[in-house]
Amino acid sequence: MAEPQENGIVETAGHEPARVAVWARKSTVIGLSVVVALLAFGSTTQTWIDAEVQGAAVRTAHVTIQGSKAATAVTALALVGLAGVLAAAVAGRLGRIVASVVVVLAGFGIASACIAVIADPRGAADSSIAKATGVSGGAATTALTWFPVGATVAGVLLALCGVLALVASRRWPTRTKYDAGSRTSRGAGQGDGSGGESEAEAPASRVDEIEGWDRLTRGDDPTR
Repeated sequence: MAEPQENGIVETAGHEPARVAVWARKSTVIGLSVVVALLAFGSTTQTWIDAEVQGAAVRTAHVTIQGSKAATAVTALALVGLAGVLAAAVAGRLGRIVASVVVVLAGFGIASACIAVIADPRGAADSSIAKATGVSGGAATTALTWFPVGATVAGVLLALCGVLALVASRRWPTRTKYDAGSRTSRGAGQGDGSGGESEAEAPASRVDEIEGWDRLTRGDDPTR
């Protein structure tokens, strides 16, 4: 079975190595997903809604509402998506599937929360207006900035990155604790032209080590 390597090359038994497409490489998918998740998170630190409040009793007439206040779920979902992306980068095959699904759901959740703000900016700004002015339910006009739209696009892109990870992760290398030992053994066999000698040296070294410990317990110096 083909075994993808970190450099984007798939080893095929009895055939020349096949190169993995750029779009399917782990570095490409993970890097793009991280950027999109960070963009969604960063957008919540910016002003999403500008509100002008009418009334003589208000403490302030102009209120700006950040994305983290207008759509609190977006901040949390962006972090969930980022965590899912990082988990997909280090997980095994099954873990990658689970992590990629989490990324897809987080992306759709971000987009849905942003669309709710765009559809009803006054409703999203009510609690912030009441806290800033001391008046609840007063007359106010609201205006959206472009950040909710940008966050919506970022959420959709994050969901698409999760789908891309589901498809591309089948081509990614899977490392286990046995990989390093097997590759070292292969490298030693290729270096001296005989893998049998390397395999014979390992048991011999273990025997020498055991004999050395036995001599120490008898009070002898094994280095002599």
